[in-house]
Amino acid sequence: MGEPKPLLQIRNLKMHFPVYRGVFIRREVSRVRAVDGLSFDIRKGETLGLVGESGCGKSTTGRAIIQLYRPTDGEVLFDGKDLCDLDDGELHPLRRDLQMIFQDPYASLNPRMTVGDIIAEPLRVHKLAKGKKRRERVQQLMDIVGLDPRFIRRYPHEFSGGQRQRIGIARALACEPRFIVCDEPISALDVSIQAQIMNLMEDLQREFDLTFLFIAHDLAAVRHISDRIAVMYLGRLAELADGESIYTNPLHPYTEALMSAVPIPDPEIERDRTQIVLEGDVPSPMSPPSGCVFHTRCPYAWDRCKREIPEFKEAEPGHHVACHLLDEPERRRALGMAGRDGAASTEDEAVEVSSKEQSAEDPTDESAPPESEAEEVASGEDAPPESESNHETAAEAEK
Repeated sequence: MGEPKPLLQIRNLKMHFPVYRGVFIRREVSRVRAVDGLSFDIRKGETLGLVGESGCGKSTTGRAIIQLYRPTDGEVLFDGKDLCDLDDGELHPLRRDLQMIFQDPYASLNPRMTVGDIIAEPLRVHKLAKGKKRRERVQQLMDIVGLDPRFIRRYPHEFSGGQRQRIGIARALACEPRFIVCDEPISALDVSIQAQIMNLMEDLQREFDLTFLFIAHDLAAVRHISDRIAVMYLGRLAELADGESIYTNPLHPYTEALMSAVPIPDPEIERDRTQIVLEGDVPSPMSPPSGCVFHTRCPYAWDRCKREIPEFKEAEPGHHVACHLLDEPERRRALGMAGRDGAASTEDEAVEVSSKEQSAEDPTDESAPPESEAEEVASGEDAPPESESNHETAAEAEK
């Protein structure tokens, strides 16, 4: 049985926010490259997890896909139609199929509207039901997400955080959508409530054949709910693979560092494993580094990383990575990816390997190893790590 057909195809998606200066004469002086050329597919019926540091463009990506933000460039193909080319009138009927669950259940609900009016609003906008049928549909949706239909006349402030998020889920389900962007739907909730919301979303996905883009910071939660995981850094994709491959076999240094931060519920394993701590700050999206945007913090970076943008390509079946190390397996083996070969996993160890390479190439060096050992460690150019610090800038607007 083949892979499911893609429901959404994103090609070279860009979302740049202009930065203006001046009071009387405003002029554009720069741009915040929140999303800078993403290409991936979202398959029908799957949950694609999207992870990364704060400010890397995850939420902006979700909003640009469903056209809450009109993308600067690129294509978002849904059922063969490019959503970016449609005007508001043509896009309106398609919004029934594209919904969003917002991050903050306190800010995403209108405090002046009752719960019944909030859930019924999509039905009214798309003229799907009116009068008694609309009320019955609202009560049905409340029951589906685990809310008492008798609370239909209550206001959002009368509910807890978890209940408010259930209201947001019910509103997203009102139009019977096919694709839902879940923008960190559990980040503002208690741990026990997070588990309930994730279980509810899994049940709803099976019952209504939904497709999710699940955006989150909690890597353990993403692993639990996602079929595939995309790792994002500074507006670009670093790695994309199925959940098991991302956690057990990370191929990108940034993914490797993220996975090392996930706690393991075994004291002995947790005590012995090495955690990778990235140095420096995330560069500003107004002036991203040249070449690979991660090279300023990467312990394995070398000159090529500063000059060339790595191609996002398939390294293994179903496993896509954007890293120059894939083109140089000898260098990769010499540097060693932490948790993979048991080889060098820190910046100091990488420098030590590079110094061995220099000794192997210089026969006059008294400390040079024998020829047989030199052949084992020699693997190409030196790879001095480099780090730069910039101030992070984020530009997102709440709808």
